Amino acid sequence: MPRKIIPYNTSLKQFARKLRNDSTLGEVLLWNELKDKQMYGYDFHRQKPLLNYIVDLYCYELDLVIEIDGQYHSYEEISNADVLRDEELAAYDLVVLRFTEREVRKDMVNVLRTIENHILEHGAKGKK
Repeated sequence: MPRKIIPYNTSLKQFARKLRNDSTLGEVLLWNELKDKQMYGYDFHRQKPLLNYIVDLYCYELDLVIEIDGQYHSYEEISNADVLRDEELAAYDLVVLRFTEREVRKDMVNVLRTIENHILEHGAKGKK
């Protein structure tokens, strides 16, 4: 499957590297479940620059972004900045799944089930 080219701000590369080294516990826990193509053979990347943003996790094969909202987010509502970001990513046909840091830490089974359901509904045909 050819990769869709999504532009990104190259000045974010170094900051993305720093974020990978300073990940939250939730990011580390979820990354450990998704890395090395453990989820149906799909390749996920963490702290990936896309457009003018750095997304927590990204799978180009699924056009999927996963965000783990932590201490800077309200657990009950998405900020206006998040809405704008999601709209800009959606313009490139990307889907954003959002989880809270608490969900990832305390309810990993359901987080993984949500990701799995997305893959089963939208994943590439024949990929298992």
